[in-house]
Parts: sequence; C-alpha cells; structure tokens
Amino acid sequence: MKNIKIIYSLCLLVTLSLFTISCSDDNPDTGVELDFSGTFAQRDQMGRPAINTVFVSSADKDVFNRATPSTMGGLFSQKFQDRLLALNPGYTTNALGLDAATFTSVLATDILSVATSGKTTFFDGTNVLTGRALDDDVIDVELILIFGGPDGSSNPGLTSDNVSANDKTFSSSFPYLASPW
Repeated sequence: MKNIKIIYSLCLLVTLSLFTISCSDDNPDTGVELDFSGTFAQRDQMGRPAINTVFVSSADKDVFNRATPSTMGGLFSQKFQDRLLALNPGYTTNALGLDAATFTSVLATDILSVATSGKTTFFDGTNVLTGRALDDDVIDVELILIFGGPDGSSNPGLTSDNVSANDKTFSSSFPYLASPW
C-alpha cells in the first residue's frame, strides 16, 4: 500500500509539473509596453512605386515618410535632381518633355493623382499620372522617364524591368485583384 501511495504521489507531481510548464506565458517579456491611446497615422510615402526606394537616401527616409505632400517639393526636389543626374548623367528631358528640375519636382511630391473623369492610368502615351490601373507597368514607365530620353528610346537596356504582365490574370469583378497563389 505504501508503494502505491508513493507511485500515486510521483504521478501527481509529474502531472502537475507538466501542467505548470504547459501553462507558462507564451509571450516573452520584450520590455516594450504598448500604448493604444490617442490617434495613429501611417508614416510611409509610396504614392508612386519605387520613387521613395530609388530617390530618397537612407538618412532622409524618416523625414520623407513624415513629410506632408505640400512640403516635399521644397525639401527633396534638389536631392532628387542630384540623384537623377547621378543615375543618368546624360539626362536632358524625358518622354514628357520635362527637364531634370521640373521632373524631380514632380517626383519629390510623392502622391498618386487620381482622375475623377477620364482614363485612370499611370502613363499610356497620352494620359499621364491620372491614377493607376492594376495592369499599368509603373516600373517600366518610371525607368523610361528616368533613362529613356526625350522620345523614350535612349538606353534601351535600362528602360524595362522585363516583366511584361502580372503573374496571374486580374479579375473582371470588384475588387479586380488576381486570386492569391
């Protein structure tokens, strides 16, 4: 009988130990306290894909991402122009007819304009920055405007990322996005 009590006690001890271990806190203490009071806002500027990535230096990322569109041109136009001319020292004008100063002032205000009437497109040869359709090849457009020269044909090796379409067909009904893989 004494042995049964010892075995029972050991089993109970093991069970309680396992229960205690399995009930431990799954979230390690990171030392970070979360504050959910107040108003929050996103602090990232990506109105036009790749502009922030290519033209904003790492030292300026936080300033750029927190800047309001009305102040961006004054803060970043010259820096963008310097970067543009470093990337393409032969830049004169682009397919839109914009010289370096004008083009980089447009780029520095990183907003995606939206046409309330007419065609919505990033650039289709006629309509320029009137929004963005899902199938617009925005990276090729940006490369053409940076490296393509006045007629878009200069530096052909630098004017395309050679990705001609989305990897899946877009839906014909809202929200129009392609199905996930």
